[in-house]
Amino acid sequence: MPAPAHFSAEVEAEIDRHLAKYPIKRSAILPLMFIVQRERGYLDAPGVQYLANRLQLRVTDIWEVATFYSMIHTKAIGRYHIQVCKTLSCKLLGADKITAHCSQKLGIKVGETTADGKFSLSEVECPGSCGTAPMFQINFDYHENLTTEKVDQILESLT
Repeated sequence: MPAPAHFSAEVEAEIDRHLAKYPIKRSAILPLMFIVQRERGYLDAPGVQYLANRLQLRVTDIWEVATFYSMIHTKAIGRYHIQVCKTLSCKLLGADKITAHCSQKLGIKVGETTADGKFSLSEVECPGSCGTAPMFQINFDYHENLTTEKVDQILESLT
């Protein structure tokens, strides 16, 4: 069992504010995961141990939630996380072509991060933008009605 992560007084106060919102501590699991992820770059074993201690849960309870949501990262990711939708609407309208183009342009495969740590590429389940397929999300920003030309413009704006 790893030693739990430690956070600044300001972060601890932010966590306390979230915990105060919920009568059942477990209900704060997602907001607290986002805080730990923001502070540590991803949800690592010490961060999970910290959450288990603060929420009085088992470590496995934390990992179960963390591995369910695609917005919780359990390994280091790039500064820009490109998440291509792989579900039906996007797939029918060319998501595979968008994924392949991103992969070729960045020189990485799905699940990898560029050597400079700038970009990570993932495929995710439906982010809920079916009417504007194909789409991807970069960090928390949606990019819709994608073409390879539009992808090039977006990626060039981030370099």
